[in-house]
Amino acid sequence: MSQLPNQPTEGPVPTSADVARVAGVSRATVSYVLNDNSAVRISEPTRRRVREAAAELGYVPHAAARSLRAGHTRTVVLPTVDLPSGPLHHRFVHDLEAGLRRLDYTVVQYGSSGLGADDAARAWAELRPVAVVAPGTIALTPQGISVLRRSGARAVITLGPRPVAGAHALIMDQQEVGGSAVGHLLGRGRRRIGVVMPQEDGLGPIAEPRLAGARHAARGHGAHIEPLPLRYEEESAARLASGWRALGLDAVFAYNDEYAMLLMRAFQDVGVDVPRETAVVGADDLMLGRLLRPRLSTVRMEPVTARPLADLVDRLVRHPKGAPEHHDLLRVDVVHRESS
Repeated sequence: MSQLPNQPTEGPVPTSADVARVAGVSRATVSYVLNDNSAVRISEPTRRRVREAAAELGYVPHAAARSLRAGHTRTVVLPTVDLPSGPLHHRFVHDLEAGLRRLDYTVVQYGSSGLGADDAARAWAELRPVAVVAPGTIALTPQGISVLRRSGARAVITLGPRPVAGAHALIMDQQEVGGSAVGHLLGRGRRRIGVVMPQEDGLGPIAEPRLAGARHAARGHGAHIEPLPLRYEEESAARLASGWRALGLDAVFAYNDEYAMLLMRAFQDVGVDVPRETAVVGADDLMLGRLLRPRLSTVRMEPVTARPLADLVDRLVRHPKGAPEHHDLLRVDVVHRESS
């Protein structure tokens, strides 16, 4: 009979009692220090002693046990989708995660690609989160919000261009992005403007408000707005560029910098001069766009909040009975460079 190779034996899992014994403090002090609880005054030497003891023993708090003691989890789910995202999104996620960890929440990023809105909500609910911050690319429904609330979520928050009934909303008004881009092009004398509409799944909730904002900005200026379906592929960009002159357009808002750079390269390949024949504007203000020749004009977006977002999430968790709140998060301005 074959035998399994000898495995190294591990010692018992260290507990907070072990940390307290090594540090010479109470278990309550260990909890206060390792959970960064500032409500209790603990000297810095004591804090250092507790952290050194925890590191020496390899101790980490048990999230599940802590949840049982509290009667609810401290898990906040940040669903993710496999779609292009700009620096604003990355900054938002980084700052929110760091802030939530500072407030003693466990942050879980949940891959949600391929899931419909209600299926995604059920998958998140299985984790029994105390809060969910859902991206605008997942069209969360009132039914999905109800599933999450019944699973124990105290705060369901959407991050997108428009609020959803029954949920708190962090609103990034994408109409302002499209309107600012087209307003800039109008100011440069352009009147026949294409607006790129990405064909990748999930980008419609962002692209459609940008198109609406572009159309609104064009009203009263005798300008024409032409939606331009485009996939994020060289072949798709080449087809659009090869028929460009037949469209009679003199400018394009290309959804974001990545699509703008893709289209500008295709224009170069067929001899469409940027900006003499066609002005190009992107969005996101990526560094690579500044290195192009001509340098890419873009819509820069900055988050605007009166307080850290993590503090807002924490308040909504602690006061779950309040009416849904809506907070505008986006400030936009156009950076004029050579492409327009």
